Amino acid sequence: MKVKKVGIVSLSRGVLGEDFVRHEVDLGLKRLRDEGIEVVFLPNARKGIDYLEKNPQARAQDLLRAFEEDSIDMILCAIGGIDTYRLLPYLFDHGELRGVLKEKIFLGFSDTTVNHFMLHKLGLKTFYGQAFLPDVCELSKEMLPYSKKYFQELVSTGRIKKVEPSDYWYEERKDFSLEALGQATKAHPNQGFISLQGPRSFQGKILGGCLETIYSMVSEEDFPESYSLCEKYQIFPSLEEWKDKILLLETSENKSKPEHYRKMIKKLKERGVMDVVAGLLVGKPQDECYWQEYQKILLEELKSQDLPIAWNINIGHGTPRCILPFGELAKVDLDQQVISFSAEEESIP
Repeated sequence: MKVKKVGIVSLSRGVLGEDFVRHEVDLGLKRLRDEGIEVVFLPNARKGIDYLEKNPQARAQDLLRAFEEDSIDMILCAIGGIDTYRLLPYLFDHGELRGVLKEKIFLGFSDTTVNHFMLHKLGLKTFYGQAFLPDVCELSKEMLPYSKKYFQELVSTGRIKKVEPSDYWYEERKDFSLEALGQATKAHPNQGFISLQGPRSFQGKILGGCLETIYSMVSEEDFPESYSLCEKYQIFPSLEEWKDKILLLETSENKSKPEHYRKMIKKLKERGVMDVVAGLLVGKPQDECYWQEYQKILLEELKSQDLPIAWNINIGHGTPRCILPFGELAKVDLDQQVISFSAEEESIP
């Protein structure tokens, strides 16, 4: 399935509507149109940070409308944020989201993790790993080649068949101004997928996302309202649902200190998730921050489970980014350095 029309939504922070990103937006629009894709911004997507922070219902309306409009093949999130959980009452109180749900591509990452879990609850397969502003609007002369490869595969076929490591990783961009247009960021050789422990091949359907966001769904510590709403609407899957899944975890641009990272991993252990999943995929930390410390914590906390852990996946907040399909059978082969996917025919119940 080739994507003909993309609907861009701001489900988290309303950066897309601010003047300081106009040059990025123009660049991203040109790239999409050069692919032969029609682009529409949902009505509230460009209303800015202040408006969308105060009006979560407007963000929810855009998601509903994006599913309702048959002409939209792909829903593309603008960027992440911190409060997507505030959309829950407007999507679930009266079955609003279930009532409009159709099979179409949904792509986003970071705080959009909550949206992925919402859609998973309702039976929709989604795609994790890229977003409009961070990826399509990358200020280099073109999209980062590795990111571009997977984005083009998704919009031209509607699928991702396999993911392999990037040859390079990039330092995070500090300057997003007009003056940075066309400027590349520093590249470093990448090490490939790394086995931390357990079998070097394993399989299951992938589910997960940004660790800090997931933590806010299962703990009251950082965002009590997120925890209470996710509990109310049962957004975090039950242990039965986690059984034999591959848990994807990647860390945010906040670069959580090691002690907080340990606390987040411990919380998932306490919930029993680590006892039932088939393995872990762990995204490369942004700028390889806490590279050794995070590995050490995973090995210390999960050693007794002998859980397969694949480290250094090019997904999430570190660049470049692949795209991982949720809801398709994934086969991880660390000897062959590949994660391959096989589609299963399922429909929304």
